Amino acid sequence: MSSVVCDRRCGQRWLAVCAAVSLLGVCAAARAQDEGPVEKINAEAATAVITVTPLRGGLSVLMGSGGNITVLTGKDGKLMVDAGIAVSRKRIAEALLSTGPGSPKYLIDTHYHWDHTDGNGWVHGLGATIMAHENTLKRVSTATRVDDWKFTFPVYSADARPTQFTGAEKNLEFGGTKIQIKYYGASHTDSDVWVYFEKPNVLSTGDTFWNGVYPFIDNENGGSIDGMIRASNANIARADANTIVVPGHGPVGDRAQLVEFRDMLVAIRKNVADLKKKGMSRDQVVAAHPTADFDAKWGGFVLDGAFFTRIVYDGL
Repeated sequence: MSSVVCDRRCGQRWLAVCAAVSLLGVCAAARAQDEGPVEKINAEAATAVITVTPLRGGLSVLMGSGGNITVLTGKDGKLMVDAGIAVSRKRIAEALLSTGPGSPKYLIDTHYHWDHTDGNGWVHGLGATIMAHENTLKRVSTATRVDDWKFTFPVYSADARPTQFTGAEKNLEFGGTKIQIKYYGASHTDSDVWVYFEKPNVLSTGDTFWNGVYPFIDNENGGSIDGMIRASNANIARADANTIVVPGHGPVGDRAQLVEFRDMLVAIRKNVADLKKKGMSRDQVVAAHPTADFDAKWGGFVLDGAFFTRIVYDGL
């Protein structure tokens, strides 16, 4: 990675962490009060500051409203990867303008979760064609329950649903940049895709990679710990030492951080599986603290070790 990119990213690392934590750290508080986090995250997003981090090759990342948003700005306008939460519309629109002229022409959803797709409708209203895996359309076309969030997501209006689909893999060119969109298979959900910008060598992973924090895994809608590990291996294989990696949440990362994330998942999966094979209940496994070696680094923000243990246990 060039020293210019490294200096910029390192200098903004804590800003990115703070933006992610400010929005997503409310999950822990919500659980403590036995409340669902969705309303609290939406309330935070309504006033969140949207930060803009230039990458390279006309790419930037917007942080502060739900999942990270990757933006490619070129002579043809803009291509967006994910759209954040709709209540952040004004600040996201201002951030988009700061990346250069032109309106969004394409919006690619990395998966169906609302903190990545809730802005679909207004972005489409600016002229963007929405593209996603077919399972994203399936999920947003019906009321979808996520018990871990204590929330049922309503049906999306027609203008907020994808109309072009990736299948297993789709290649396109926008503004002179070749782009590969690839379906992971069931991983974080059953709808996840990566978006890889070839010449800039930038990989947007959606929520198959959370940089520095335990990830949420949507077991109810196609996700599992094993799927997340497979997706992590795919990300590692796609990346090289110079790849800039835009995670679903957390600061911009690199291949070494993808490996660290994968290794954490593998180790905790083994710990939980070994205890579950002994016939231990979920509560007993949580009490055994199988994430102890990782909590200091990974458990301080979005999910704590106990919550992540329950997700892993339920997905085995």
